[in-house]
Amino acid sequence: MNYPPAPPPPPPGANPPGQGGQVAAMAVAGALSFIGVNAMAGFVVLMVAASTADATAARVLFGLAALVSAGAAFGGGWALIRLRKPVWKGFGLGLMIGWALTTVCTAGFCTAVNPYLYTDTFGMAP
Repeated sequence: MNYPPAPPPPPPGANPPGQGGQVAAMAVAGALSFIGVNAMAGFVVLMVAASTADATAARVLFGLAALVSAGAAFGGGWALIRLRKPVWKGFGLGLMIGWALTTVCTAGFCTAVNPYLYTDTFGMAP
């Protein structure tokens, strides 16, 4: 029985197979991770801010939450992208994408960038 000859080996320096699928899958995982963690942390921040009688303290808490949220998404995402591994690059991109999706879909309420949180918090006048 005759079999066809095997294909020739790739030339030296040929590119390995693409790893776009890994990056895309981890980007989805990173976005979902950010959304999940942000939902839990946001609930805690919202409850703590609602329980305080001081409007200034609530505004400061929301400001800190916004800084931590954006810092974790973009600082952590940037650091993971710098590792240059496809899995971590995708996860870092996903963190950034998750922050952006959360901000757009909730009008900035869940990432504490909505100006309403700083002007009329829970019926407390400035």
